[in-house]
Amino acid sequence: MPPKVKVTKAEIVKAALAVVREHGAGVLNARTVAAVLNCSTQPIFSNFSTMDELRLAVVEQADILCQEYMQREEESGVFPAYKANGMAYIRFAKEEKELFKLLYMRDRSRESISSDSEHLAKMEDLVYDNTGLSGLEAKLFHLEIWAYVHGIAAMFATGFLNLDWDLVSKMITDMYQGLRKQYGKE
Repeated sequence: MPPKVKVTKAEIVKAALAVVREHGAGVLNARTVAAVLNCSTQPIFSNFSTMDELRLAVVEQADILCQEYMQREEESGVFPAYKANGMAYIRFAKEEKELFKLLYMRDRSRESISSDSEHLAKMEDLVYDNTGLSGLEAKLFHLEIWAYVHGIAAMFATGFLNLDWDLVSKMITDMYQGLRKQYGKE
């Protein structure tokens, strides 16, 4: 009798991520993941106690991919670091629509956002470095920019609008410069 093929936890997460990428988070279940892996659902529940545990693993993997987008954009040197993060966020929404929706367009009211606090602190530090704003003003400046960036990203993710990349860059710069003027930091 041939040995059973063992499906690893990493392979299951990769398959689940592929399901979400192609069809959206709404179709993620044990059967759709098992179909991608060409196995029964047994390996999935041997590695994950619940589907919620697998969903969380997919969210974590999607977040890693989004952070990689931001790191690559920053390292490219095409944009200043603060703007690079916004452009990467929008690029992620454009290129990974379903993963973007999974991360940023779901009900998060019951979730702790403490994992985002490190990134938020980094963005506020960049606001300070570029504008001299600190404390509450830096938080508000970043919140206003990020709401604008998220709106553009959401339009890409939902197919509502597909703007030219140079225009997106100009829009972000215009918003940033307008806020600098508003805060008296021209």
